[in-house]
Amino acid sequence: MSESAEITQAGVTQARVTRARVTRAGVTPNPFRQPKAVWAVAFACVISFMGIGLVDPILPALRVKLHATPSQVELLFTSYLVVTAVAMLVTGWVSTRIGAKRTLLSGLALIVVFSALAGNSGGISQIVWFRAGWGLGNALFIATSLAVIVASASGGFAGAIVLYETALGVGIALGPLLGGELGAISWRGPFFGVTVLMSISLIATLVLVGKTPRPAHRESLLDPLRALRHRGLLTMGLTALCYNWAFFTVLGYAPFPMNLNTHQLGYVFTGWGALVALGAVFLAPRLERRLGVARTLYINLSLFAADVLVIAVGISSKATLIVAVIVSGVFIGINNTVTTQAVMTVAPVERPVASAAYGFIRFIGAGLAPYAAGRMAASFGVHVPFYVGAAAVLVGIAILASGHKFLVAAEQATTGQATTGQATTGQAGSQAADSPVPAGQRPHA
Repeated sequence: MSESAEITQAGVTQARVTRARVTRAGVTPNPFRQPKAVWAVAFACVISFMGIGLVDPILPALRVKLHATPSQVELLFTSYLVVTAVAMLVTGWVSTRIGAKRTLLSGLALIVVFSALAGNSGGISQIVWFRAGWGLGNALFIATSLAVIVASASGGFAGAIVLYETALGVGIALGPLLGGELGAISWRGPFFGVTVLMSISLIATLVLVGKTPRPAHRESLLDPLRALRHRGLLTMGLTALCYNWAFFTVLGYAPFPMNLNTHQLGYVFTGWGALVALGAVFLAPRLERRLGVARTLYINLSLFAADVLVIAVGISSKATLIVAVIVSGVFIGINNTVTTQAVMTVAPVERPVASAAYGFIRFIGAGLAPYAAGRMAASFGVHVPFYVGAAAVLVGIAILASGHKFLVAAEQATTGQATTGQATTGQAGSQAADSPVPAGQRPHA
C-alpha cells in the first residue's frame, strides 16, 4: 500500500466516475467543478499562501512602531521560511505515520495558534518566534494538500494542478491586499485575519474531508537528504536556491525603499501577486509548449535577472522601483510552475521525497535572503541587495546550464506525456490521477 491509501475512498471513487464519463464523452473536464472536500482544501491553500506576502505591507510600520531595524523585521520572513525548509525534511515522515487528514489538521491548527500569538505579541522578537511556529504549520499543511486535491478532484492530475496553481496565485495576490487593508487599522490586524480565516479552513477540512487510514509504507527522515545525491535534483535545487534569493530579496526588502504607506504597499504587492498568478497559471504552460522547458527557463531567468538589475539601478526612482517590482511577478510565476514540473519529472526518486529535498534547498535561500538584504543595505547601501540578487540569478543560470541534459530529459518526458494525452483523449490524465499519489507531494509553499 502506498501513501495514496491516505486519501478518502469516497473522493477517489467520485473522481474516477467523473473521469470515466469525461473520457467516454471525449470532453476535457472543467477543473473548477469539484467535490466539496476539494474546495475545502483549496480554500485552505489560498489562505496558506496568503501568509507569504501578508506581512509585506506592514514591514515599515512594524519597524517604526516596534522600534526595530530593517534586518530585525526581515527575520519575520527568515524564521518563517527557514523553519518551513527544515520541516520539509520531516513532513513525509509525519504524514506516513498519522495519515493525510491528521497532517492537514495539525498544520492548520498550528497556523491558527501561532498567527493568533503573533497578533498578541508585544515585541518584534516574539513575532519572529511565532512566525517560526507558523512556518512549521504551513509546511505540514502544504505537504499533503496537493495529494488530497489530486486524488479527490475531477479532471485528473492536470486539472488538479490547475486548481492548485490557481489557489497559489489567488493566495499570493490577496495576501498583500489583506495585509494592507487590515494593517492600516493596526499592525496586529493581518495576523488576526489569518487566525479567523484559517479557523474556518480548519472546520471545513474537519467536516468535509473524510477519514484517511495510516499508510503501510513509512518514509525515513533521511530519504530527502539521500535524494540529493542525484545530480539532476541537486542541480535544480541549487538553481532554485539562487533564484529564490532574488525572489525574496524583492518580496522582503523592496517595501523599505518604496517609502509608501500601508495601503499603498498593499496595492503594489497585490499587483505583483496578480502577475505571479498570471505567469504561473496561464503563461507558463503556453511558453513550455511553445519553447520547451530548457529555453523557457533560460529566457525567463535572464529576464528576471535583468528586472532585478533595473531595481538596483533605478532604486532612487519610486516609479521605476514600483513598476519593476510589479513586473517581476510575471517571471516569478512562470519560473515557479516550470521549475517545479521539471523537478518532478527528472527526479529519479518518489515524488514526495524529491519535493521534500527540493523544497528544503530552495526555501533555505528564500529564508536567508531578506535578512541578508537588510544587513547589506545597512552596511553598503540600499541598492546592494538587488545587485547581489541579480548576480544570484545569473549564478543560478550557470548551475542550470551545467545540468542541461536533465532539462532535456524533462522536456522529452513532458512532450511524451502531452502526446499520449492527446492520442487517448484524456485517458492518460485519468490514469495519472488513478495511480498512487503520495501524500507528501507538493509543488509550492
